[in-house]
Amino acid sequence: MPRLTQYNYIFAIGTGFAMLDAYNNGANDVSNSWATSVSSRSISYRWAMILGTVFEMLGAITVGARTADTIKNGIIPNSAFRGDASVQLLAFTCALAAASSWVMWCTRHSAHVSSTYSLVSAVAGVGVATVGASKVQWGWNKGKGLGAIFAGLGMAPTIAAGFGALIFLTIKFVVHVRARPVQWAVWTSPFWFLLAASLCTLSIVYKGSPSLGLLKKPGWWKAAVILGTGGGVAFLSAIFFLPYLHAKIIKKDASLKWYHVIMGPLLWSRQPPEGYDDAHVPDYAVEQHDPDMDKPEPSDQSPNTPATFIGQEDEKDLSGVPRLPKSVLPMPSEVKTYEELMAEGQERFHAKLRKGRGPLGWAMRTLHENPYGPGAIYEWQNIKVLLKRVPAMVVCGLLYGSHYDIHAAQTGVAGTPEGDRMQRVYSYATKYPNEVEHTYSFIQVITACTASFAHGANDIGNSVGPWAVIFEAWSTGNAAAAKAPVRVWQLAVLSGMISIGLITYGYNIMKVMGNKITYHSPSRGCSMEMGAALTVLVFSTYSLPVSTSMCITGATIGVGLCNGTWRAVNWHRIGLLGLSWIATIPVAGTLGGVLMGIFLNAPHFKST
Repeated sequence: MPRLTQYNYIFAIGTGFAMLDAYNNGANDVSNSWATSVSSRSISYRWAMILGTVFEMLGAITVGARTADTIKNGIIPNSAFRGDASVQLLAFTCALAAASSWVMWCTRHSAHVSSTYSLVSAVAGVGVATVGASKVQWGWNKGKGLGAIFAGLGMAPTIAAGFGALIFLTIKFVVHVRARPVQWAVWTSPFWFLLAASLCTLSIVYKGSPSLGLLKKPGWWKAAVILGTGGGVAFLSAIFFLPYLHAKIIKKDASLKWYHVIMGPLLWSRQPPEGYDDAHVPDYAVEQHDPDMDKPEPSDQSPNTPATFIGQEDEKDLSGVPRLPKSVLPMPSEVKTYEELMAEGQERFHAKLRKGRGPLGWAMRTLHENPYGPGAIYEWQNIKVLLKRVPAMVVCGLLYGSHYDIHAAQTGVAGTPEGDRMQRVYSYATKYPNEVEHTYSFIQVITACTASFAHGANDIGNSVGPWAVIFEAWSTGNAAAAKAPVRVWQLAVLSGMISIGLITYGYNIMKVMGNKITYHSPSRGCSMEMGAALTVLVFSTYSLPVSTSMCITGATIGVGLCNGTWRAVNWHRIGLLGLSWIATIPVAGTLGGVLMGIFLNAPHFKST
């Protein structure tokens, strides 16, 4: 029986905001782990959601409790509440409300912010309003204070940039610049399986998952498990995956299917059947667009309305970017505005969805064929329309994200400032052979899983830390109970909410991180993901909450600079990201402090 039953409503509100914060985390931060893989065509968005769900939950349940302890007890000491569990319950509820509201607003407007720093700032603001600024741990506090956390604002992107650049330069000089890059890519692939598997095992074993009791194991045992697991994966890849790659890429066996990988060594002697000796790998060029979306609608094909979307083959400049012929450029009065171009692009995508046969196609057709009539929503004819639209709106809310075309949103619409900017950025990046990139597409899936696991290990603490405090204060009536370990079921529930956020709304941030910073390809993407995952694991080892957003952004910049010029990075987007990161600290902190100050000091009637 809970001790603070009179505050059931506060606990319910806090639980709701904890779930909202986890949902926003999935929509905003989890996309970081998979944006490069999806945008570079190494994996489909649907498979990214499935694997993201699995590895987020694994990382959260096996490792996530350590970082949650920093959020719980490292910023506001338990002693500051003087044993008043009800005030502690209210404080962390306000922190969750402020942080989740800010991140939700930013996600809705495609602003890539840090949910980690949002919550940390909100907890600090609540602490100032509750017990005063002197009680908040502003310093290092053995690696758990605000000083240590905010130090990651500059350290995390820098370290991730270094890791990402180092990994990509290794690939570049070992494979890309060689006279026979395809052969080098195939024969060195087991090494990257070794590295990716070792990183994932490192996050479980070396850190010592509380739920698995690995902290008591000796160092030699941990090292043996890490190297043994990585070596085992590399050995299996050499036995089964290497012959498969050799047959598909070097022998060009077009009859080879994915399940033939189980044949292993037998593939060395397999010869392509007659007529199947010219296999083609996917095209990984990010400028490639969906042909169905690039084709103008029949109503648009008039002499006075030239096509304005990337993918038209009217004319190309030296960089290979499509351009409009000067002879058919529209008059100034006919030039479409930015809003019109973006609306047309969205309408083309929606028209494609309406042709589908599944539930989403039905829902999109229903919404298109049942628009609201004149007048307000409460007019009788609009109420009847609304009843038809509600089921379709629910289906769209659940399935729209899984069908979103990340590739069509990569470079923007031609003629807009963003589209022109990304065309310039991409022109400075060297395009490597598709056969080489295809080799790294398999490795990139492994690195994305590693990054997703690292995110679950680190960022789940953002939501579960305050929720654990709320639950312990409400259920025991004892403020000191917040020091109790985070429960596994809490980690499981919130990691599920993170997965829902990724599935339903992750595309909104994924389209920003995918290819709005620099040119992406599988070899670049796996370097970015591995560099970011390694940085997250380093910080999480010392129980420091670090922003996954900052890590993947830093790694992306580092890899982009490996093109040999600073122009290969979209600094305009980087500036916007930096602005949103910095604004998060005062905005979330002020929101949390104001909420707590109002509720804690609000006047009320005394009972008579």
